[in-house]
Amino acid sequence: MAKTEDVSEKLDIIAAEFFVHRHVRGKWACKCCQTLVQEPVEPHIIDKGMPAEGLIAHTLVSRFVDHIPYYRQEQINARSGIHTPRSTLAAWSGQGGAGLIPLYDAHRRFVLGANVLHVDETPVNMLDPGAGKTKRAYIWAYARSGFDVLPGVVYDFCVGRGAKYPVAFLQDWSGTLVCDGYAAYDTVFKLEQRIEAGCLAHARRKFDELIKDNQSPVATQAVQRIAKLYHIEREARDLSVEQRLDMRQARAKPLWEEMHVWLMMERRRVPDGSAIANAIDYSLNRWTALMAYLVDGDVPIDNNHIENLMRPWAMGRKAWLFAGSELAGQRAAIVMTLVQSAKMHGHDPWAYLKDVLTRLPSHLNSRIDELLPHRWQPQD
Repeated sequence: MAKTEDVSEKLDIIAAEFFVHRHVRGKWACKCCQTLVQEPVEPHIIDKGMPAEGLIAHTLVSRFVDHIPYYRQEQINARSGIHTPRSTLAAWSGQGGAGLIPLYDAHRRFVLGANVLHVDETPVNMLDPGAGKTKRAYIWAYARSGFDVLPGVVYDFCVGRGAKYPVAFLQDWSGTLVCDGYAAYDTVFKLEQRIEAGCLAHARRKFDELIKDNQSPVATQAVQRIAKLYHIEREARDLSVEQRLDMRQARAKPLWEEMHVWLMMERRRVPDGSAIANAIDYSLNRWTALMAYLVDGDVPIDNNHIENLMRPWAMGRKAWLFAGSELAGQRAAIVMTLVQSAKMHGHDPWAYLKDVLTRLPSHLNSRIDELLPHRWQPQD
């Protein structure tokens, strides 16, 4: 009789478990010279501290990837019988972020090595000591082009939104900067080596809002025209830089020229100060910047790439509520820079952080680029 069998599978889970590493170091005493010799202590991100690199990485990922506040991490750890006060978790995160500074600086140089960058900013709350409340700070984000084969993003925590922050961050950079119409960027483009590329998504939103509120026929036509441009971009997405540029020149450029004539004509028909006039003026005032992607195949049609990379901060803003200080905000930006860039390259954020936190204390600074997200290889 032939044997047959049925196989069934059920998915199960083993809850997170804490365990202790014991490091035993031998001591040797010389009877002749009375000298005591002992094996050196292996360097760690937190010397003489309780947490190993895996636990530090877990705390950072819980906070900055899964957006779990420290007080909730404290409760979760307590269910496993481990007492980790939120102040202790915050201290571990701060020390972990500080240890990652050399890697952050190297990654910043890598991102700023691109000829095409996206930039955007978003508000975050920061505790105002002594005032009993929070004040507004900002996260500035800079990312390599959405078409770049080696993507990367770097975040910069700043206490304000003025032009001096992007000017300082980009002081040695030149190339094409994709941005919205925020006036602070005007100062960035005072250097001749920089080219402004606009965001068509921002222009489209002006018309989208009118369609929702007033059912404007002019706004509807504008959105329909813009949709044709995006249809071409979807077809060009996976082409080479040269092929993408050729398609834009052949198919998109004539549509832009037609839309410019149409917008100028419609603008003369609507009263100054009206909502539709303001929407048209936004596009016309930024027309040269909006068309910048037609002369460079590496330049995207909009700034949606960086806006998507801002979402983790929006989610964290609801969970963390505020940064404890300017220093805490800067270290949060360091961690977020590395984990988000690691995710862009398909790495598990915990595995990446655990490995680099383990290797950094003894890693040669001249070889720091080996640990960057786009070059990192896990150790066997």
